[in-house]
Amino acid sequence: MGFELREYTDLNEDEKKIRQSVFVDEQKFELEFDDTDNKAMHYVMYDGETAIGCCRAYFEDDPRHWHIGRIAVIPEMRGMGIGFKIVSEAESYIKKYGAEKISLSAQLRAKGFYEKLGYKAEGEIYYDEYCEHICMVKLL
Repeated sequence: MGFELREYTDLNEDEKKIRQSVFVDEQKFELEFDDTDNKAMHYVMYDGETAIGCCRAYFEDDPRHWHIGRIAVIPEMRGMGIGFKIVSEAESYIKKYGAEKISLSAQLRAKGFYEKLGYKAEGEIYYDEYCEHICMVKLL
């Protein structure tokens, strides 16, 4: 398998399909697409020409502090380390933009996954729509 993470300056159709499938159809989130998509860098992992996962990353006011999110892998590719690869490679991209710190809003059930990537939980558990989340941070 030839995995390749591609960087885009806008939300493309491959990423839309993955996020629609994972977050809206599978997990039943209703507020998946938002204005953040307009300012984020978008990353799509391909196996050949097949899109298999994605994420987005952006900063608000400080280009040293980025946020990563909307990390998704299609069901048939889960458990193969694709999510780990997406986040790690996206971190490499945004490091080139001057990022020193990355925050993310983790679904509580995925907290262990992010801890393996070096993220540490901060603050209290909160709800995003109906789902428990926690803020996690990593220094680069």
